[in-house]
Amino acid sequence: MRAQTVDIQECTGRILSTAIFRSGGKKLMAKGHMLRPEDIRVLQLEGMQQIWVAELDENEIHEDQAVCGIAAEMACGSYEVQIAPGGRANLIATENSCVLVDEDLLRQMNCTSGLVIATTMNFSIATAGLRIATVKSAPFAVSKSDFDGSINMLRERGPILQSRPIQPAPIGVVYCDPANGDRARTMFEPIIRQKLEKFGVYSHIGITVLETDEHVSRAIQYLLRSKAGVILIASTTAPAGPEDAVGRAMTKIGCPIERYLAPVEPGHLLLLGYKDDIPVVSAPGCFRSLKQNVVDLLLPPMMSAYRISRWEVACMGHGGLLAQ
Repeated sequence: MRAQTVDIQECTGRILSTAIFRSGGKKLMAKGHMLRPEDIRVLQLEGMQQIWVAELDENEIHEDQAVCGIAAEMACGSYEVQIAPGGRANLIATENSCVLVDEDLLRQMNCTSGLVIATTMNFSIATAGLRIATVKSAPFAVSKSDFDGSINMLRERGPILQSRPIQPAPIGVVYCDPANGDRARTMFEPIIRQKLEKFGVYSHIGITVLETDEHVSRAIQYLLRSKAGVILIASTTAPAGPEDAVGRAMTKIGCPIERYLAPVEPGHLLLLGYKDDIPVVSAPGCFRSLKQNVVDLLLPPMMSAYRISRWEVACMGHGGLLAQ
């Protein structure tokens, strides 16, 4: 890229090297702006005869073209790209969504020169209109080789980001206690309602049972017939493992355990299984308080019909200490 002072009549198609201000101090054109014929007329009206501009070499791509190209390839789902001044493209959620991020690919992309990408956190909720990622280039231009390398990496391994719409399926909750199921509902329902409201869910299907494998398994089957998209088991006990009543109930109906134990505090006694593609979650102690716990981390992807693997639960250890 070559920077030089050029007569105003010869500036069409070139890039401003510095911002241009009116005599009163108000910005007229930003640095990096690609000059068009109508811009030349405006500058002439301001009395300018020469300006400082840059001209791209053959092996360079303009910053706006580069960031728009990356933004179009790096994501999928419910989002749109909005160009912003200064070689930036923003990705905006178009529906209430859960944002999934391939963190390894994001790191690798950010090791290349010329372009960087920032996203919201993996498994986070984004309401419609919220910015979920931004792509920023080096000033003015990106080398064609760097751009092509990034595009090829995304096409081979992408996307970096998914914006998965939140599904309308209801949340089902099994309230259970070894002696009196109503006790569990009295203890937990106010907290669960407030937790779900944080994610835009204002009602749920609740069923109260004794905490035995027979009663809990029937309750899960009832919620499955009710088309629940996520099933939470709110128990007053802290099970020792999958062999206790809740785990036996899940196994009894053909709901294999995907993961027992999570590297998250609060919430390390997580029991996660799937009946077909419907997640069933037991998280002892996580419905007693509004403090953030493992349920808050898992609900957004589950509500977007994303199947969380045992590996992804294991990866929650970095940053999993939620309470001091």
